[in-house]
Amino acid sequence: MSLANKNILLGVSGGIAAYKTPDLVRKLTALGANVRVVLTGSATEFVSPLSLQAVSGNPVHQHLLDPSAEAAMGHIELAKWADALLIAPATANIMAKLAHGLADDLLTTLYLATEANVFIAPAMNQQMWKATATQVNLGILTQHGTLFIGPASGEQACGDVGSGRMVEPVDIATTLSQALSSSSEQILAGKHILITAGPTREPLDPVRYISNHSSGKMGFAIADMAIKAGAKVTLIAGPVALPTPEGCKRIDVSTADEMLAACEQASSDSDIFIATAAVADYKAVQVAENKIKKIGDELTLTFVKNPDILATIAMRTDRPFCVGFAAESQDVESYARGKLKNKKLDMIAANDITAPGLGFNSENNALHVIWEDGDKHLPATTKSELAKALLVLIANQYTNTHSVQ
Repeated sequence: MSLANKNILLGVSGGIAAYKTPDLVRKLTALGANVRVVLTGSATEFVSPLSLQAVSGNPVHQHLLDPSAEAAMGHIELAKWADALLIAPATANIMAKLAHGLADDLLTTLYLATEANVFIAPAMNQQMWKATATQVNLGILTQHGTLFIGPASGEQACGDVGSGRMVEPVDIATTLSQALSSSSEQILAGKHILITAGPTREPLDPVRYISNHSSGKMGFAIADMAIKAGAKVTLIAGPVALPTPEGCKRIDVSTADEMLAACEQASSDSDIFIATAAVADYKAVQVAENKIKKIGDELTLTFVKNPDILATIAMRTDRPFCVGFAAESQDVESYARGKLKNKKLDMIAANDITAPGLGFNSENNALHVIWEDGDKHLPATTKSELAKALLVLIANQYTNTHSVQ
């Protein structure tokens, strides 16, 4: 599922389920959507504009007669911007207004002004949902071409049990994605993508090595999603215990030198290089032929820098579009921007390895993706969903870069 390049205008009306809308915004953005939020006056009693602004990354719109927005006909611009208007939760009151063409606030005005697809996720007491007036309004809105997501059945805030609950955010996002996404849309069709994943192992003797905690899950997720987006994928993997994504050419390596050699060969006809591998910075100057024995209280070993695989590929004249990863424990954005500039990258995806439940060996992650003239925060979600959103950004930036050239 994907909402790549889709502009979703989320209208929030005054139902108690409005408290779930920050999570809904996260689910939508994780699928690649650009989200802007419109709040009715009563919705602010249940959810704060600031929280929705924080998760969407955009100002929250509340007033029809906003002097700063009206100077540019703000409500008309929003109506034209949207690929879909999603109203969640939709109260009985808002459904009645929409059914009869009332436009006394920003949300109801946008409904009349937009040509976008409209989706409604109702949320109300089970008896209010069954009421004749509500069912009549449901019929009118359906005739107008409005699509309904739910409602769901179950226990309600008032203690009643029945139909009227707002569908859960993850299911709303999935339904919207299915409705808006074209199964034939393959944003990376015809592109050859080279991906590195996992750690490297630098031997010290026949028994020991130095390495890191990278599991390779992020790189493998990107490889899987890139194939589904139509790309030809070469995956160069360090020592990991992960199945090969179907349709992917996999090359297994151990050391940084082996990974570099494989990358140099595979990158010659690659369009995009995504370097997710956690390559060891140093290797032993000399690998002992036999197991190093435990003699004395201290052991001194001498190390030398490993080659910088990403920088080596990025500084070639015939290089592919290069995307780096920066796993940092402090000053994450600062270090990432430094790597973007110093290694002459096109994009870099930074993550904080100290965040609980994210990063190395986790099923989830969050990224701050940065390029020369822009950036975007991809909120915490599964690595598969994150891979989808990241590939949308990469495809867009790749297209923009090559159209300029």
